[in-house]
Amino acid sequence: MTQPPSQQPPQGGFGAPQEPPPGSPQPPQGPPPAQPGYGYPQAPGQPPGQAPGPYGQQQPGQAPGPYGQQQPGPYAQQPGPYGQQPGPYGQQPGYGYPQQQYPGAPTPGGPGGGSSKRKPAIIIGAAAAALLVIGGGIFVATSGGDDDKKPIAKESGDAEPSTSPSVNEGNGNGDGEGRGADDDLNAGRKAGEAKVLWLQKNDIDLPRNGSDVYGPWVAGDTIVKGMYRSVSGYSVADGKQKWTLELPADLCAAPSQPAANGKIVIGVKNGTTDKADCADLQMIDLSTGKAGWKKSIKQNGTWDFLSDISLSISGDTVTVGRTGNSNAYRVSDGKELFGKPSGICQPFAFAGGSKLIAASSCRTDDTGNPQHQIQELDPNTGKPRWTYRPKRGWEIDRVYSVNPLVVSLKKDKEWSILSLKQNGSFRSGIVSDKGDKFAPDCGSAFAIFGKSLDGCTGVAADANTFYMATAPDSSGTARTNKVVAFDLNTGKPKWKAAAPAGRTVKPLRMEGGNVLLYVESGYEKGGGIATLAPTGGAPRMLLQHPASTAEIEIDFYNSKVLYAGGRSFIASGRVSARNDKEELETKTMMAFGN
Repeated sequence: MTQPPSQQPPQGGFGAPQEPPPGSPQPPQGPPPAQPGYGYPQAPGQPPGQAPGPYGQQQPGQAPGPYGQQQPGPYAQQPGPYGQQPGPYGQQPGYGYPQQQYPGAPTPGGPGGGSSKRKPAIIIGAAAAALLVIGGGIFVATSGGDDDKKPIAKESGDAEPSTSPSVNEGNGNGDGEGRGADDDLNAGRKAGEAKVLWLQKNDIDLPRNGSDVYGPWVAGDTIVKGMYRSVSGYSVADGKQKWTLELPADLCAAPSQPAANGKIVIGVKNGTTDKADCADLQMIDLSTGKAGWKKSIKQNGTWDFLSDISLSISGDTVTVGRTGNSNAYRVSDGKELFGKPSGICQPFAFAGGSKLIAASSCRTDDTGNPQHQIQELDPNTGKPRWTYRPKRGWEIDRVYSVNPLVVSLKKDKEWSILSLKQNGSFRSGIVSDKGDKFAPDCGSAFAIFGKSLDGCTGVAADANTFYMATAPDSSGTARTNKVVAFDLNTGKPKWKAAAPAGRTVKPLRMEGGNVLLYVESGYEKGGGIATLAPTGGAPRMLLQHPASTAEIEIDFYNSKVLYAGGRSFIASGRVSARNDKEELETKTMMAFGN
């Protein structure tokens, strides 16, 4: 990454560019992103070139002004892991093999990267879309045409915010509401391979540009996903539909994880016209599909934009992030817990889970040189337990882990990763070996006014180690990659573990003290779920998906992977097609088990 900062000026003067440390990975160069105004989260940065590092001021308790000194004292200078790449890279795909623009994609614009089945174009507003892959050296704009437009789904008029969703319990027979596959998908299964439990096809009439898929989430014996104007639950065992909750307008935001009791709060637009905002919240019990409380987000002034929001859940608190404003509500009953804090620093996004982490932007006199800060908040009151400020110019990009806290930062084309201690003080800056490139998969959850901090795959962490997958390498006879383990106390690599021959792997999370991996499919090799010991070595396969269905598995667009109860689930992250017939033949979710 880059040189971690300290309060001690580096040689050559404070802020002087540093020579890349030995063993810096080689990042791509690409066009610098446009500098947004106050509070605007930006697209994830490319792995950075040489620069003074981002690690700045830590302030316990309530944050003072933007230029407070770091406490406890200054930290020693540490080398960062990413050196400058002396020249542009050619296009290189991210996770997933085939590269294609999804049918009916909006015309993109601005810097981005080539799209693929596993990496869809990111929709930015209504007029532009771009794909950004961190690592792998691509920063290439994609384009899509309007030649294959299909009629927009019939609308019933502008829905009022007070409209309640309705529940369709489903017929339970799987005819288009569950399995939807006629072929015997297990006919070619070999010894030792998992069974295909079910395969689901799309049964929703979508607008011409298709729809993003939210989830899936598992609650007990139910797997749930949301798309367009409904949220549906299916049996994990056979894929049959258990319930469907019809929404009055488009589903527009959802947290990466529900609460521990299976409750979730989603964002729904407050109307069906183009002017509708993502301004309504709806609580849902994922186990039953029953709708709970519903309310409109409290708007904090004239300049509170609700066109894009991001949601995160920590305990019984759901946070609503967007540029310059924020709110938090109790998941169980919808009571507002806290809102926009006072002061010049305002949260724009949150990461949830076992801790509530907030990323804030502080008002400065130079929008081209932003000041961000990261805080742990009390989820019941919103009061900060500590505040840490990276050096000016560095922006909070993603939170790869909340406990331990591992944070991605960016500055123009530069990228850095830091770890903080439980009290918010600096722990280490991640330092990788020369030549390593990385590609965390954070999906398409990015918008101009609302940015999700969490939900990335390709990364995992335990108490003392951070695990990250390298970008796939196609320089040999087969596409492959490895997992690198970093010591969180030093930031240095501990070991590297190669993926199975001719395969790529992606960390999903920790499971029973081991790293849980998705072994990605190829055209002649099924994917699967594996574990990797915290000491390294070879991955151990838990669930080998059949090779006979590898083409189906790899065909899921921007695939999302879940593993729960000994079963694995592959779901599309977006559903789109050229016409109605193709739309209803689109495979949307698949399950494997023993």
